[in-house]
Amino acid sequence: MTKSKLLLAGLLALVLAPVAAFAQALPDLGGRQVVVVTENAYPPLQFIDAKTGKQIGWEYDAMNEIAKRLNFKVEYQNTSWDAMIQAVSDNQYNIGMTGITIKDDRKQKVDFSDPYMRSEQFMLVRGDESRFTDAKTFGAFKDGLIGAQAGTTPFYTAVYSVLDGNEQNPRIKLFETFGATVQALKSGDVDVVLTDGTAGKGYVDASEGKLKLIGGPLGTEDFGFIFPKGSDLVKPVNAAIAALKADGTFDALNKKWFLDYKMGQ
Repeated sequence: MTKSKLLLAGLLALVLAPVAAFAQALPDLGGRQVVVVTENAYPPLQFIDAKTGKQIGWEYDAMNEIAKRLNFKVEYQNTSWDAMIQAVSDNQYNIGMTGITIKDDRKQKVDFSDPYMRSEQFMLVRGDESRFTDAKTFGAFKDGLIGAQAGTTPFYTAVYSVLDGNEQNPRIKLFETFGATVQALKSGDVDVVLTDGTAGKGYVDASEGKLKLIGGPLGTEDFGFIFPKGSDLVKPVNAAIAALKADGTFDALNKKWFLDYKMGQ
């Protein structure tokens, strides 16, 4: 073999090596049934399409692709956010997904997958809001109310990064779903909702100027799927997540749900 052919062979090996690594067969779960629970209240990650009544979103697409590649059958069920982590911990479900932030205290109850998405928190307000422009000026605006779900990252960000650290602060109004907080914002019942930037952008784009994001990011969070402690699904799902990141599938889903899709809410 000539030197040029050796060089070409070496270059091809370098180029193809990462592809081959991720092309290796992922674990085959043999068609087993896996029960995945979600809330369907966090567009564009997961929600009910108002036109079709179907469950759709970034997480559904990602989980369906993971199931396809690992050869398992998904059964989707629904529960409220405040019940989800405990229910998964109690083995009522095999996997939980609803934009769940990976946090050390939650790891005491459930196992997390590797992160599938990184997000930052922003302030979502009405389009004509002029009384405050960021977290500092909102904190000083004593009449301002924040809508949040108890126990969520936006709730704790509101408490500790926007207000005074008091989790009972009456300036926080609690709602059962994220969608309900946005509706309360639109109707004037609250003045701010905290949301990750990607979901917030979706709401803004669909609002025809009625909503906007203000201020800078209030914190970075990584989202992961949750499993009962010791679940044998963690390792294969992590392998699938790595493959979906490597081959551009997650990038395509980001474009589909955060850039191309306009939410009808």
